[in-house]
Amino acid sequence: MSDATEEPLRVLAIIPAYNEQDNIVSTVEDLQRHAPGVDYVVINDGSTDATEAICRERGFNVISLPANLGLAGGFQTGMKYALRQGYDYALQFDADGQHSAAFVWPMVEQAEADGSDIVIGSRFCTQKKPISARMLGSMLITGMIRLTTGQRVEDPTSGMRLFNRKMICAFADNYDYSPEPDTIALVIRGGGKVSEMQVEMRDRVAGESYLNFTKSVTYMLRVCLSILFIQWFRKKGN
Repeated sequence: MSDATEEPLRVLAIIPAYNEQDNIVSTVEDLQRHAPGVDYVVINDGSTDATEAICRERGFNVISLPANLGLAGGFQTGMKYALRQGYDYALQFDADGQHSAAFVWPMVEQAEADGSDIVIGSRFCTQKKPISARMLGSMLITGMIRLTTGQRVEDPTSGMRLFNRKMICAFADNYDYSPEPDTIALVIRGGGKVSEMQVEMRDRVAGESYLNFTKSVTYMLRVCLSILFIQWFRKKGN
């Protein structure tokens, strides 16, 4: 955290949530318990279950979108909110309970110490990737990022990422900036500093991930194509 003589850093956890009625309470409570001083906003992304009702009943800070925009749209909504409210850092924090709030302040401290524009909460800084079809895809994306940027990102698909004020502005203002590995590569190519920090992640407690095997393969191919080809034509954020 910041020095006691300085203004305290303002950190916002952005929680995109689509049909997370079984997980949203424990996710918010984890932040409140293990990341004191961190604000949060739940982006209810057109959920068709009781996610919004639960947030309203509990008095959670929630923004409800009228339709499902997907992760990119929900996350950008949170970044626009962070920009308007003047936050120093914004954290992408999953609503499914897999991320641990205990690592939020350490990630902020790392960003403050080394000037990172983005800090990725990585599962593989000090641990090897397990052998699986999904991890093979992750290894492929790691290779594509290294090929195009010269930097090795061990956990490019991690959904736990911390962004500084400069990145908040870029993600809020650029509609093609999505919280995906190809944008991480774009930021590095544009001179941004991206670092990683070892974190622990839990298994999803309830509900199902939208990424089945077919969608996972399609996702990996799309990201790799974007890193190799499309990102060269994308606008770099300021």
